[in-house]
Amino acid sequence: MQKAWVYEEYGSVEELKLSNNIQCPTPKHNQLLVQVRAASLNPIDCKRRQRPIFPSDFPVIPGCDMAGVVIAKGIAVTKFKIGDEVYGNIQDFNNGKTLKQLGTLAQLIVVEESLVAKKPKCLSFEEAASLPLAVQTAVEGFETGKFKEGQNMFVVGGGGGVGSLVIQLAKYLYGASCVVATTSAPKVESVKKLGADKVVDYRKTNYEDIHDKFDFVYDTVGDSKNSHVAAKDEGVIVDITWPPSHPRAIYSSLTVSGEVLEKLRPCLESGRLKAVIDPTGPFAFNDVVEAFRYLETGRAWGKVVISNFPS
Repeated sequence: MQKAWVYEEYGSVEELKLSNNIQCPTPKHNQLLVQVRAASLNPIDCKRRQRPIFPSDFPVIPGCDMAGVVIAKGIAVTKFKIGDEVYGNIQDFNNGKTLKQLGTLAQLIVVEESLVAKKPKCLSFEEAASLPLAVQTAVEGFETGKFKEGQNMFVVGGGGGVGSLVIQLAKYLYGASCVVATTSAPKVESVKKLGADKVVDYRKTNYEDIHDKFDFVYDTVGDSKNSHVAAKDEGVIVDITWPPSHPRAIYSSLTVSGEVLEKLRPCLESGRLKAVIDPTGPFAFNDVVEAFRYLETGRAWGKVVISNFPS
């Protein structure tokens, strides 16, 4: 048996309980058994707990992102060996209508080998765990909107888990000519350090007051009903929330694949792409409820990370 955080009905963060009696999983033919060293929280973890957007049996162990060590594997696994340090998003949102009951807030998890990648040695477990879902979402938006090198970009929510990665990818991988991002006042300087050429405090400036117009508007907070005014007449608007709040906006989901992470390895190893972890954390495994409460305030900078998993 193992320790894991679970909830047995939908509702607030108070439904989360730490259990010592969760069955340890066994990897199937194409799966890895991973001892989790760190995990990160995403808004989808909150939404899934609050209401049945994805059908699932109870109890549910929340969590999509993790980094850890392979301790066993199925007979069909070819890419990894026992002892490998891996990271990934274990929940494939595009494969069927259900998600795994056993999420990443547990000592041991199983995951298909196609969904994970080897952890770059330059990253800590905490840094690696902060990346998968957010960076997969970020990359998908560029692909969905067919971003072209040399275009300028307006990023809505530059201080969030996805937005902080979008800025870096735009400047250092996709070749944006100029990146302007919105955030709140406490995060302005931090967002500039990520590579934004200009940062707008959304509490002081309306979209209509921004004189420049952009080839590409990347909305990470679901505000395209308002942010669309920042786009040029022929500009692209990408919205990562469903449904998009403006008819011009293109919805972008994510491709959950270890290949996405492998393609970004050179950017991570060179330091062009950095993990962004909220300085309030990492939260300890025993403090998951507090971590969720903090995430749900909407004030987090980058990603909320969980560490110090029991061995």
